Formats: sequence, C-alpha cells, structure tokens
Amino acid sequence: MHIEAIAIDDEPKALEVVMMLAEKVPFLTIKATFTDAFKAIPYMQQNKVDLLFLDIKMPDISGFEFLSTLSRKPKVIFTTAYSEYAVNAFEVDAVDYLMKPFSLARFSRACNKVLEALEPETPETGSMFLKTGMEEEKVFWEDILFIVSQGNYMEYHLKDRKLLCRQTIQEAMQQLPPEKFVRLHRSYIVATDKIDKVSRTAVWAGRTEIPVGASYEGAFQLIREKLLKK
Repeated sequence: MHIEAIAIDDEPKALEVVMMLAEKVPFLTIKATFTDAFKAIPYMQQNKVDLLFLDIKMPDISGFEFLSTLSRKPKVIFTTAYSEYAVNAFEVDAVDYLMKPFSLARFSRACNKVLEALEPETPETGSMFLKTGMEEEKVFWEDILFIVSQGNYMEYHLKDRKLLCRQTIQEAMQQLPPEKFVRLHRSYIVATDKIDKVSRTAVWAGRTEIPVGASYEGAFQLIREKLLKK
C-alpha cells in the first residue's frame, strides 16, 4: 500500500523537514504542502488524502479547529513544538504526535503506525514491527520460518531473508500468536505450519533442523500429533 499525504504548517522550513524525511519512507508521498490551512481545503475536496501532517499553533486557525471543519477526515499526525496539546491530539484520534525537532526514526515510526491503521490485519495476514538498528520493519507472520536466540538478539529466519532484532526470546513469544508459533527449545521458536518433517528429537523447517529441548517435550508431542493427523 502507498500512502498519499499533505502537510500543513505556517513555517516553510518545517514543511521542508517533513518533505525531506518523507522522501526516505518508501511507502509515503507528500503530494502537496500548505502554509495557509484554508488553501488546503479545496485540494482535500478534489484529491485523495490518506494522511495529514498538521501543525497545531498557526496564525489564523489552530490544527484542532482546522480538523473540525473537515467532513472527511484523513489519518492525522500532529507536528508541533508544544507538548501541552498531546492529550487533545489523541482525543481527536490522531495517529501520532511528533514534537519538533523530530528524527527520521521517530518520523518513520509514526508513518508505520499509519500504514498499520490503513491496513486492517486479519489472523491470516497478521504482522508486527521489528526494530532492526535505527529502523522498524514490518514482518508478516506468514513469512517467518523460525526464530533463533543469538545472545541478546533474536534472529528471524524469513522466507527470503534474515533479520536481527535486539530482544529476548520471551519478548519474541509475546509478539507472536500462540496458535501459529511454538517454542521447542530454549533457543528456538518455530512456525508450526512451516514444519516439514518431524523425528523423535527434532523438527525441520525447510532445510533447517531444529532440536527439541527436553523441557519442551510436552509442547512437541502436541504439535507432532496435530501434524500427523493432517
């Protein structure tokens, strides 16, 4: 999915920052910018707008007042130098509240929230965001084969690549649906529908053999019986 956005801010330099950061988000395009909020109204009436980056304190009308004039409201990310309006922002269902000056990482996180809000998840197409370095990457559960603990990191083995995420195995399990993933070893989590072969002491996901730990024998037997019944 691609998000089409506009930005409204009475400060041209603030709009330049939003434009610059937006160029680094692959699924986002800023279609227009406005220093005068009233001039944005005709554009919004005639064009598709998925997301609005909106300043709060502006000379002629506040961001909240402007939002109240819209009959069809897009997703909104407020961009402001003032922290005292945060509660008000979420009362009008803003997706996020960016305090100036904001970093690319913070900007990207806000945009990812919008993407997730515009793409309702189902159990079949569920996903989560993994922090990889300074970025957060969306990963679909369906693409995960297995996950292995590497010290202070978890290595996600996907269909087409690997991702290294700083987290514990307990934190990984909390993010995953228990009906789709099982822990079979102190260092391994495996997607149950990606298990191709089982033995008495191991399972295989693709070509990778995953050992079954003694403490996880009960969970393994349940999975084994379920697979053999198919």
